[in-house]
Amino acid sequence: MQQFFLNQLEQRFVRYVQIDTQSDEKGTAVPSTAKQLDLLRLLADEMRALGLEDVLLTDYACVMGTIPATIPADTLPTVAFLAHVDTAPAFSGTAVKPLIHRNYDGRPITLPDDPTQVLNAANSPELAGKIGEDVITASGATLLGADDKAGVAIIMTMAEHLLAHPEIPHGRIRLCFTPDEEIGKGVARMNLADLGADVAYTLDGGDAGEVTYETFSADKAVVTITGVSTHPGTAKDVLVNALLLASNLIQQLPQDTDTPETTDGRQGFIFLYSLKGTAAAAELQFILRDFEVEGLQAYSDQIRAAAARIQAAEPRARVEVTVTPQYRNMRYWLEKDKTPVEMAEKALEQTGIPLISRPIRGGTDGSWLTAKGLPTPNLFTGMHNCHGPLEWVTLQDMARATEMCVHLAQVWAEPR
Repeated sequence: MQQFFLNQLEQRFVRYVQIDTQSDEKGTAVPSTAKQLDLLRLLADEMRALGLEDVLLTDYACVMGTIPATIPADTLPTVAFLAHVDTAPAFSGTAVKPLIHRNYDGRPITLPDDPTQVLNAANSPELAGKIGEDVITASGATLLGADDKAGVAIIMTMAEHLLAHPEIPHGRIRLCFTPDEEIGKGVARMNLADLGADVAYTLDGGDAGEVTYETFSADKAVVTITGVSTHPGTAKDVLVNALLLASNLIQQLPQDTDTPETTDGRQGFIFLYSLKGTAAAAELQFILRDFEVEGLQAYSDQIRAAAARIQAAEPRARVEVTVTPQYRNMRYWLEKDKTPVEMAEKALEQTGIPLISRPIRGGTDGSWLTAKGLPTPNLFTGMHNCHGPLEWVTLQDMARATEMCVHLAQVWAEPR
């Protein structure tokens, strides 16, 4: 079984990551970029070829399909497995060249298209535990796309295995591939009745053994500053430079604490990820993250207070703040009934992989789905260094995740 998984995962993953599916935060279509449909349509075709039933590409750009139950399933829950097809806007996903470093020997890996990009145990400590495994990277000029095409490949390989082995007892299983997760819109339009599941799992996690039921809560903050524009030669006492005001606002926010590069564990942060504009007008975009909504509110309060001080100091400008909720910590719902988490932990135990239970410093489609009423913990895929050129995954970790999913399908069919 393991060798079958390795072979199928390699073929699928290498094929999927070469399809550009980068999402666009400013895109207004569904999905935000039409190129995501290239992979979504391919997956729909592959699902039909494997023998899944009810395969559908919805009008909100999710592909769904059914693996029929192999035992009487009237009283069994329907379990869904989900992964997102889009890659992050933060770094190029065009013309990805996946490289397989067979039987990794522990030495640094220099990426050929940008020799300044060197993957090693210093910048990715988990790599030290992967000696002898097959490490997959990109070539240095792009991200790899393991986030979350590793999840896509794992789910498809699990489906192929279950369909080829009807003797494996399991209930009705639903597969779902979503767009635009990286920009927080992946399942915002989803009709849960279309998915038709009682419990779900996203395959969108990191280290082998991770079972996650706690994520960040997240908001987005946008500050727009409108100055007063005029010719610089006659600007005295007239010009109000929006860029200088933006700089002043940034200086009033945390620099050595409460930023992504200064926090870890359960600490949240304010992340200024976009600044653009002219002397006439500027826009600053922030993401706010904390495990508790109170911490999230404190961060938005800091931004509003800084904006108010800028406005008070320069009344001729217009300083506006908009805060938009994105997602909430799935723990708020899952801690009320941890059965989905416990079932995943049981499947992991059967796979023989030690459990890693820790909060994820990010969010998943499962954050949205759990808040909507569908409990959706997050499971590992083995991906590391996501959203950048040093992203990597091993075939063996993807195979471990596939095996866990096969066990998980059976666990839900056991008497309780």
